[in-house]
Amino acid sequence: MIDLREIRSVTEFQRNIKDYVGKLKENKTPLVLTVNGRAELVVQDAESYQMILDRLERAETIANIRIGMEQIKRGEGIPFEVAEERLRKKHGFSR
Repeated sequence: MIDLREIRSVTEFQRNIKDYVGKLKENKTPLVLTVNGRAELVVQDAESYQMILDRLERAETIANIRIGMEQIKRGEGIPFEVAEERLRKKHGFSR
């Protein structure tokens, strides 16, 4: 969650970039940067960003598994052998 106390102007960020980079790494919380008083950018450390990407990928995978399970329940699935053959042809893999 974004801490509303952590909102700074791009100009202030540029003037004190070393300090802000250290704080971002230490606190692991994003910083909102404004341009002309409007929120325009969010800056965060790379490790925290990667964690968000990993969580998103996991959530998308779970959602797709649920979709697939619902399709199977509705009888919309295809036999594994058929799916395997289609994938092999599509991606050029042989047995």
